[in-house]
Parts: sequence; C-alpha cells; structure tokens
Amino acid sequence: MRLATALFVASTALAGCMQDLGPAGDMLARDAAKGVVNTAVQARFPGVDARPLTDCIIDNASSAEIVQIAEAALMGPDQATTNLIVTIAERPETLRCSVNNAFGLNL
Repeated sequence: MRLATALFVASTALAGCMQDLGPAGDMLARDAAKGVVNTAVQARFPGVDARPLTDCIIDNASSAEIVQIAEAALMGPDQATTNLIVTIAERPETLRCSVNNAFGLNL
C-alpha cells in the first residue's frame, strides 16, 4: 500500500512539474521519458543506437505525451506506453527526423 501511494504521489508530482517548474520540470519529464523510450527502442531494435530515434520521438511528442511516457519510468511501462511510443514514431515529422539523423539529410 505504501509503495502504491508513493508511486501515485511521485507520478502526480512529475505531471505537475511541467506546469509548476517550467523549463526545469520539462527537462525532468523529458529525461525520464527518454529513458523509457530508449529502452523500448533498444528492445525492438537490438544492437542499434537508439538515441537518435529516441530524440526524434521525444522532440515530436506533446507535453502531455511526454508526461505519460515519463510516468512509465515510475510505474513501469505497459502496452499503452508502448502503443504511444509507436504512434509518435509513426508521425511524418518523427519519420523525417529519423531519416535525417540516420543519413545526415535535411529533408
């Protein structure tokens, strides 16, 4: 029960960080989300440097999506988190970013 309460408080605080702490909260949430996304990308594409794709996914996610993904760092990722990451990865802007990073292009 204590763990569940602590996780709820932590996730609520994380969600509030982006509004209350401005750039610092945004950076905290983005860093947490990057860890979750990077792990998901590495699991899907073993042996590939996941950082460029991770950066593109985070850069093309909304603030609410970043918070949702960052919460998975506290609660553990679930299928909804994975689905959200895939949805963001499939966006045209994310795909463009990924191609640019992979091939050094500027499309």
